[in-house]
Amino acid sequence: MKTTRIIRRPVVTEKTTLAREAGGVMVFEVAREATKVDIRRAVETLFGSKVAAVRTEIMHGKIKRQGRFSGQRPDWKKAWVRLKAGEKMPEFLEGA
Repeated sequence: MKTTRIIRRPVVTEKTTLAREAGGVMVFEVAREATKVDIRRAVETLFGSKVAAVRTEIMHGKIKRQGRFSGQRPDWKKAWVRLKAGEKMPEFLEGA
């Protein structure tokens, strides 16, 4: 799998912003079939930062309704990536 296909987008919420500021943790939406090793390699290749640990979780899609019709959003995978001590956060996350 190509490294640009593994990481889909950064997840920017209050919780992820506090984690990024407190301990050098980045949170991404990643491909469902990506493993922790794939995610580690992709982050190190794309951002040039050394990774200490990767945690992943499957986020189940919410059930949404519109009138009497209901549907479900797709499931997706979230990766919490902790950088090694002394590594600099990529610049695109600094202003977020």
